[in-house]
Amino acid sequence: MQCLEFNSVTKKYGDKYALNNVSFSLECNKSYSLIGPNGAGKSTILKIISGFISPDAGNVSIKGNKPGSDEAKKITGYLAEEALPYINLTVKENLLYIGSLRKVNDLEKRISFLIDLFGLGSYLNSMVSNLSRGTKQRLSLALSIIHNPEIVLLDEPFNYIDIPTQEKIIKYFKTMNSTFLISTHVMSIAENFTENIIMINNGNIIFNGKLSEIEEMKSGNETIESLIARMMS
Repeated sequence: MQCLEFNSVTKKYGDKYALNNVSFSLECNKSYSLIGPNGAGKSTILKIISGFISPDAGNVSIKGNKPGSDEAKKITGYLAEEALPYINLTVKENLLYIGSLRKVNDLEKRISFLIDLFGLGSYLNSMVSNLSRGTKQRLSLALSIIHNPEIVLLDEPFNYIDIPTQEKIIKYFKTMNSTFLISTHVMSIAENFTENIIMINNGNIIFNGKLSEIEEMKSGNETIESLIARMMS
């Protein structure tokens, strides 16, 4: 079953195509990495799906709902690149506020779980403005999934987060039974978490398939990073 359809989408900024007639679909309960260089169109895709911007042409369907609709918002979680929680609130206040907006059942229990998962216990009463960038990122990630979304959209989610914490979070993500679309430039994250790769460059998809298919395309001792760089050139 397809959870998301991204159909013939075009988006321009001035005279530049951010996306040029891009199409793909996401199967429910599968994980996908969106790979490409800076400016390739990755963030634009996530912003369109989340309803923050609209395409110039084409359409997107999230389980039959339009991006930005109340129905779509209920089932999606989105983390923007360089996302920031509310800096004038404490960590606990952020979790309570977003959890209440999301109408999370048994919110205190969910918050307690996320505090442990993301290592936020020492910062509950700290103002977000006083936190390190890594701690802010962990909180932002927690807020994006506080409502157990069916579809999770993450833009460079592990920036500033140490590797042991990354592995702990990825282990939990694999238990969520959600559909994931993660933008990342770190292939080890893609290899560790996702089964499928969507590669984009200059607003065009250049590969859409299984990670195992990418592995089979390597020449000799070529690394997967070298292969992808070659495909992007």
